[in-house]
Amino acid sequence: MDDFREHLNKKLQDKRFHEAWDKSELRYSVIKQMIKLRNNYNLSQSEFANKVGTTQAVISRIENGTVNVGIDFLEKVAKAFDKRIELEIV
Repeated sequence: MDDFREHLNKKLQDKRFHEAWDKSELRYSVIKQMIKLRNNYNLSQSEFANKVGTTQAVISRIENGTVNVGIDFLEKVAKAFDKRIELEIV
């Protein structure tokens, strides 16, 4: 992980990369949290999808970052796992 952080810090010195990273950071944070939730329950993508009420293909696209996740979908995920969503703008 240290190698990644070092590499990222070097890349962030490039203004264009830094702007692109800032635009995608929230998306990847959400993806990371969804994957962590799925893994904490030891669920496959299919099992996770069934619990949330969607398909495995949708979960795969979300985890691969090819689909944006909306608030409504996040609410479905939270409800399926008896969780809540906390949002903070700082």
